Amino acid sequence: MSSCLMAQSKLPPLNVVDMGSFHVGGRLVEISGRPIKEVVFSPGSAPAKIDPNGNYLVEQMYVQYFIPKDVKGKLPILLWHGGGLTGVTYETTPDGREGWQNYFIRKGWKTYVSDAVERGRSGWASPDIWPTEPQFLTVENPWGRFRMGPGNWSDDSTKRTQFQGSLFPAEGYLNFMKQVVPRWTTTDAATIAAYTELVDRVCPCVVLVHSQGGQFGQKVAQARPDKVKALILVEPAGFGDPAKAAALKDTPILTIYGDYIDQDSRWPTIRKTQLALNQKYIDAGGSVDVINLPDIGIKGNSHMLMMDRNNIQIADLIEAWLKKKGFTR
Repeated sequence: MSSCLMAQSKLPPLNVVDMGSFHVGGRLVEISGRPIKEVVFSPGSAPAKIDPNGNYLVEQMYVQYFIPKDVKGKLPILLWHGGGLTGVTYETTPDGREGWQNYFIRKGWKTYVSDAVERGRSGWASPDIWPTEPQFLTVENPWGRFRMGPGNWSDDSTKRTQFQGSLFPAEGYLNFMKQVVPRWTTTDAATIAAYTELVDRVCPCVVLVHSQGGQFGQKVAQARPDKVKALILVEPAGFGDPAKAAALKDTPILTIYGDYIDQDSRWPTIRKTQLALNQKYIDAGGSVDVINLPDIGIKGNSHMLMMDRNNIQIADLIEAWLKKKGFTR
């Protein structure tokens, strides 16, 4: 048995008393003028006539929830993933350790994890409905873009380098890439609509977002400030509406950044943009805390903080902030 599996086996039971799933969002779209076709769905089976004309239900979003026996969080916590990823982001790390989903369940939070519109179990629409092409990532790409190491990933360990002191588990990188899914760049409005419906259904709540999810978390919170009671932005790469900064004057915000940002071509600008928006929240009377992990002595974190070797240490910082803000019993 691997060391990670042995460590997992020593963890206490989750003590979940209820779990389930549901879908939110979605709309009906009618397609017409397409030819009828015959399709053989299984080898050797009789062909079936398929008429593609009619109504399609698209842009729904899948949500899974877990209710612990001993609830200590005063509100549910919603975990929203980043671009090209799904709710798997929070389930387990690429090298087999527990993720933030189980962490928050163990800490007594009602925990909701979703696959955003056009990701994973939420499904996607046909080119008749989404005419733009999806974006795919090569195996090489995220290694540098997510600050795991300079340059691109290589299967040859002698041809790739990792940042000195990096805490991303490089041995699990290909497992991480198995989680990566196609994404569209034209479905933001549908995603925001689905997340808004989720918030209307299960909140008031705490919302934790990562990367691209920064846009969704902030814009939904701006639209529903009475529902989103706290907002945790983990390396946000998408942003809220500066003109609506005052909407979050009563919503405490925590923003967290990892390491190696100054060694990247994009991340200094991305962070600067969010920090400028944070200042607008503050100027409007809001409460914003920013943690640059290297500044407090925590070094080596990639963009995927919830997967790094110290992911529990980072989660502890988040939980401590929530406790300080009065969200735990």
